[in-house]
Amino acid sequence: MASVTETNQAPTSLPAQLVDKLRPHHFLVAAFLLVYPLIASDFWIVQIGAQTFFLGLIALSLTLLAGYGGMVSLAQLAIAGAAAYMYAIFGENSAGLGLGWPWWVVIPLALAIAVVFATLVGALSVRTEGIYTIMITLAISVAFFYFCQQNYSIFNGFKGYAGIAPPHVFGVDWRAPVPFYFLALGLGAFGYFGVLWLSRSTFGIALQAVRDNPRRMAALGFNVRAHRIAAYAVAGLLAGLGGLLLVWYNGRISPGTIGVGGAINILVIAILGGLRRPIGPFIGALFFVLLDNFAIDLIDRERFNLVIGIAFLAVVLFSPDGVLGLWDGLKRRLAKTAAQRGKDMRTP
Repeated sequence: MASVTETNQAPTSLPAQLVDKLRPHHFLVAAFLLVYPLIASDFWIVQIGAQTFFLGLIALSLTLLAGYGGMVSLAQLAIAGAAAYMYAIFGENSAGLGLGWPWWVVIPLALAIAVVFATLVGALSVRTEGIYTIMITLAISVAFFYFCQQNYSIFNGFKGYAGIAPPHVFGVDWRAPVPFYFLALGLGAFGYFGVLWLSRSTFGIALQAVRDNPRRMAALGFNVRAHRIAAYAVAGLLAGLGGLLLVWYNGRISPGTIGVGGAINILVIAILGGLRRPIGPFIGALFFVLLDNFAIDLIDRERFNLVIGIAFLAVVLFSPDGVLGLWDGLKRRLAKTAAQRGKDMRTP
């Protein structure tokens, strides 16, 4: 896998990185995202906009592991589901089975449990590499799915929990379309800039070096296993934030939400967008959500997986770096064409 950043790059502060990387189109995108809920309908605000952000946030946790650490994990949706379940269990739900603790205790606790779960997944999976990492994380995801489905005393079995809503903070109903959109946008931005900073930090550079040559890093005195497990912990926080948005969006959590199909979808989203940059998962999520909502207008709903599979194969075959790779290739061709035209004009 190609290196995301040069391993000899000196870490810089996040503000300095942003100033160096800012371009006019960044301001245009930011302005559009802020104005978007003012010009769009509720369907486009929540079903398309907000869903893109929280699915992208969960996929971003996979991008951190796979793109920067070389570890493909299929347990990220399970980790997100763990945070969602903990919010339902320790908070309130329509089944009356929640403990009813205040949100300022429940949310940090749910995120902490997601991080612990992710750390345990990492401690198990870093003992393997390649296809074996994929298989062990898939096994953990499937085991968690069946545990939730068959456990009624804690997870309420197949029914799960319903009637779950975000807390009212500052007098705002965060379940309303516009507030929920901005909540998802804020958490998505937090995840994006956090991974962007982390990739340029000392830890991020070391993680990429571990990805590229773990034996050499071990010989230099780095604890390869500790770096990888720490990456799982950070990815667990991102997945946990996405899981909270997911349960607030659906208003419920059940084993069906964290099934194998959903875990595969997270992988598809990450690869569709591209694993080289933290914006990739959000682009992939946008494509996925648009296909999910509008493909049924062209084909039967039951054939949606066929459409996603064809799109996935097309991107993998023509651009291993996802949609971002297609865009980069187009920019290179345009730049080459412009340079050639300039050369021809200068030639007498």
